[in-house]
Amino acid sequence: MAKEITTEIIIRSTPDKVWSILTDFEKYPTWNPFITSLTGKIETGKKIKVNIVPPGGPAMTFKPTILKNVPRKELAWLGSVFVKGLFDGEHRFELTDNEDGTVRFVQRERFEGVFVWMFNPQKTKDGFELMNRKLKALAEK
Repeated sequence: MAKEITTEIIIRSTPDKVWSILTDFEKYPTWNPFITSLTGKIETGKKIKVNIVPPGGPAMTFKPTILKNVPRKELAWLGSVFVKGLFDGEHRFELTDNEDGTVRFVQRERFEGVFVWMFNPQKTKDGFELMNRKLKALAEK
């Protein structure tokens, strides 16, 4: 079984500016209401540490592995709860230059595993949307 969340927003900015905000992890606590902390190197195969706070939900910490890092285009990681296969989440940030002074920012996650059926993704989706709006506000300054 699998569940997927996809959110997107159009940002009046450049891919460079959006990417620089998105990958400046030290500043996440000052602006990001959903991913409140992210530490580690964004190199394929490396582990990072991610703290999230879904609106109305408990704070959680994950240690996913970077799957893909294409500067100004895509960042993806895969995390598991306890053991791979029980509850796994593949998270992606995607940037598309619309070549009209705007960037399409997509944030998505695909959840798979034995316990996915128990998961209600609404709070996580709400967190994505909050983060997207804050990223837009910063990048459009």
